[in-house]
Amino acid sequence: MPDIVTVKGLTKTYGKVRAVDGIGFTVAEGEIFGFVGPNGAGKTTTWEILEGLRTADAGEVRVAGFDMRRGPREARNVLGIQLQATALFEKLTVRETLHTFGKLYDQMLPVPKLLDLVNLEEKADAFTETLSGGQKQRLAVALALVNDPKVVFLDEPTTGLDPQARRAIWDYLDTLRGKVTVFLTTHYMEEADTLCDRVAIIDFGSILVDAPPSRLKEQISDGQRYEIELKGDACNYAPLVQKIAGVKSYSIKDSTLLVELSENATIKTVLEPLPEEAVSRVAVQRPSLEDVFLRLTGRALRD
Repeated sequence: MPDIVTVKGLTKTYGKVRAVDGIGFTVAEGEIFGFVGPNGAGKTTTWEILEGLRTADAGEVRVAGFDMRRGPREARNVLGIQLQATALFEKLTVRETLHTFGKLYDQMLPVPKLLDLVNLEEKADAFTETLSGGQKQRLAVALALVNDPKVVFLDEPTTGLDPQARRAIWDYLDTLRGKVTVFLTTHYMEEADTLCDRVAIIDFGSILVDAPPSRLKEQISDGQRYEIELKGDACNYAPLVQKIAGVKSYSIKDSTLLVELSENATIKTVLEPLPEEAVSRVAVQRPSLEDVFLRLTGRALRD
């Protein structure tokens, strides 16, 4: 598919701080693209420049054919934006809210279609103040789609939701794949892993990696990880594991021993010293996207 977002040499500086340091990336039409990073990484600045809300110091930014450094006003009809917090008119119904926001654009999707898209038909005539957190988030997504955009920007669309509400939004966003280009920011690595065709990780103003989640996880598989479920307290077997050659690291959680081995070691070398009757289950532990994120950005807290 052709690229619908193109960023080249994007730079933004605040005083002596270079928030965005000459980054570049592309997003294909119909792709769900994840853009993640720690607090202060340059994520929000990049996001706002792409939406035309902030001006870059240098670089090229084109979204849906528009030069976002020159014509963001003209681009608004083909962009949809959902912010972390959407201010709703509490005494408007869901249906009235969609109509009101839709009038801001040159074109809008039919309200019944929008209600169906986010499964809010039964709440169409309910005041927005009566909606649950998950329903408000689904309405926020519907508002981002009200003008039938080519590119929709979703900023942490499931933050604060319970697992059921989060999964409902995931299921819905998955239906957009190939139809609308989605630029997604999230702090939930599982969300990025589940939804995104590609993920870019940014830190200190630079993009560290940009690839499909499966490829990113393969890149950090420099060892072998196993879960060994034991009968009884796994701490009892720690002295044995400490002496085994090839064990890079290990941790214990209740009755489960988590072991990382060097490339030349095998799980057999770990199991041999353990009493056979003590082992209940052995499973390979695959690296997660969160493992990739922490490996690249570190574990230090960011304010």
